[in-house]
Amino acid sequence: MPPSGAGTFTAAKVSAGKRGNGPVRRYRVEVEDGSGLDADQVAREVDTVLADRRGWIRDDRYGFQLAGQGTADFTVRIATPQTTNRLCDITTPELVGETNCSTNHTVVVNLKRWQQGSPQFDGPVSEYRALIINHEVGHEIGRGHETCPAPGKPAPAMMQQLKGLAGCEANAWPHDRKGRYLSGPAVP
Repeated sequence: MPPSGAGTFTAAKVSAGKRGNGPVRRYRVEVEDGSGLDADQVAREVDTVLADRRGWIRDDRYGFQLAGQGTADFTVRIATPQTTNRLCDITTPELVGETNCSTNHTVVVNLKRWQQGSPQFDGPVSEYRALIINHEVGHEIGRGHETCPAPGKPAPAMMQQLKGLAGCEANAWPHDRKGRYLSGPAVP
């Protein structure tokens, strides 16, 4: 995994239909040049996460559509750790090279986290990718951080699980399979 890249991005060409019943938010997916990722493949993975009924679309206030290279309301970017630090304005020593963010209608996903997951997350990398997308898109749609509701419960998708689970179980999804929102106390 390269620690830095060109700082330029290639947009996915693929698009998809509307996901969910809520007002559509169109998004574009871009990968940093030199990251070794295929933009179209990443876009398909992001679309799969945002189309899942355990995700934000379970709530009728939310809908998403992969826009390809068209006009978009927000962008999902996969960036190398150094580029992520710059885009997210990361200066806290323990977060440098480690974290993701949502800023200025751009969801920035750290390539390191995309490829390796997180040591705090007990599950496959594909599930951690779902958590990254659900968490950062959650910020894009106006959701704030939450914390563990009780030991042994699923961690809310809006919990900063990269920083630890506080007794909760790792979880990538805003809703369970029955459609219940997996919430926790708001973090001030």
